Amino acid sequence: MNGANEPALESAPSVAARALERLGVPTAAGGFALGSRFASGRGPALAVRSPIDGSTLRELCTASPAEVDEAIQAGERAFRAWRDVPAPHRGEFVRRLGELLRRHRDDLATLVTLEVGKIPQEARGEVQEMIDMADFAVGSSRQLCGLTIASERGRHRLSEQWHPLGTVGVITAFNFPVAVWAWNAALAFVCGDAVVWKPSEKAPLTALGCHALAVRAASELDDVPEGLFSLVVGGPDVGQGLARSPQVPLVSATGSVRMGRAVAVATAERLGRSLLELGGNNAVIVAPSARLELAVRAAVFAAVGTAGQRCTSLRRLIAHERVADELLSRLLRAYERVPVGDPRVPGTLMGPLIDHGALDAMQRALATAREQGGRVHGGQIVTSGVPAGGAYVRPALVEIDASAPIVAQETFAPILYFSRYATLEEAIALQNGVPQGLASAIITDDLREAERFCGPSGSDCGIANVNIGTSGAEIGGAFGGEKETGGGRESGSDAWKNYMRRATNTVNYGDDLPLAQGVRFELD
Repeated sequence: MNGANEPALESAPSVAARALERLGVPTAAGGFALGSRFASGRGPALAVRSPIDGSTLRELCTASPAEVDEAIQAGERAFRAWRDVPAPHRGEFVRRLGELLRRHRDDLATLVTLEVGKIPQEARGEVQEMIDMADFAVGSSRQLCGLTIASERGRHRLSEQWHPLGTVGVITAFNFPVAVWAWNAALAFVCGDAVVWKPSEKAPLTALGCHALAVRAASELDDVPEGLFSLVVGGPDVGQGLARSPQVPLVSATGSVRMGRAVAVATAERLGRSLLELGGNNAVIVAPSARLELAVRAAVFAAVGTAGQRCTSLRRLIAHERVADELLSRLLRAYERVPVGDPRVPGTLMGPLIDHGALDAMQRALATAREQGGRVHGGQIVTSGVPAGGAYVRPALVEIDASAPIVAQETFAPILYFSRYATLEEAIALQNGVPQGLASAIITDDLREAERFCGPSGSDCGIANVNIGTSGAEIGGAFGGEKETGGGRESGSDAWKNYMRRATNTVNYGDDLPLAQGVRFELD
């Protein structure tokens, strides 16, 4: 685990306990938190384990159905007060939360590493994303703009306004245990909404830390109503409780396609809204003019970062036949040099998978790829030089025909499928020929190829990049994808509109009552 001259690492549970204490999480806090009140939870027990070594970081009880309902009811009461607070004042709450995130970035990043297995650089980057999102939302609080529209009727003003929506349910996944909450919550708060957060059962401690900081930010102001934010830890039944509630007009859910379908059905049955960020099976096209050094760097970070457990992780590399052999050779050399191990050890670039279930899924996918004609490089389970109890593996690169069925399936693990193409039309067809549609990229120095890829007949994904990989989106742009990715958009741009309702206003400031479309309706 450590070199001969390296000191032994302190136990993960001890480090986690101190980080939680500094963040302000009470020792007795469990799976339910409603505003400033932390409770143990009345649902089934949950052991929160670190993927680094399988150690139990904390034991808690999850939220019961009654507690989920209590959070929703409290959110509704808080919303009725919060919606009348001016939006720039609502932004002040988010600003103070952002300041606390800055001061406690290292504590939250430590929890992300211990609870998810990210290397410290990526963990700190995730917390920085929360800070950036808070800044963005504060600016947006003064720019929740509607439209003034030309009316066809004289002395009439036609316009649109945006109003607070209600209580928003936020369901997040383990791989970004805090950033995705910030994408949603920061905007929801400035838009005038309450938030009920269901974090992944695999990463509830980071959520408790964020909730504690929100409590501290709210305590500095006198207009933040109790119940504006709450936390309900639990399994699919907790998520379904949010999705089925008519008092939750919007459920934003990040996770698997299976989970997203369940949320979409439950919300649709009551005619609610769902904002879905689901599977990604992301591809990079490497064109003949590509700078191969850039292509290798982009591919390795996108495919190996977070142990291949990002929704934007690179799953497919489609290389032009003129550069494929050289690119493959360079990638194989790079893959051999990727340091795999304990993410807390300096120099590690790839930590563990989230659990042994993920490891099993990866090995099954590699076996299937071999059955379908693939040649697998890497992918071996790592047991030497890593902590016992963790699920460590070498990243895998698989030479395979792009038509193999396994290529169209997303495995949440560091597997990169490598295939070849002859024409740009063929490459775009391969890129688009999967059910998912989140992130995509082309590496090219040909301006026409780049513009074609980004144009209407190019990539069908929500994210289309040129000369960068598929991972590493900035918060300024709306994040999301098409097809089985769910169609949702979070984070930047005008994603704030998801958290508000639109009202069209017509104001007649004249003396007459003309009707639209020239309709005449006069009584004798």
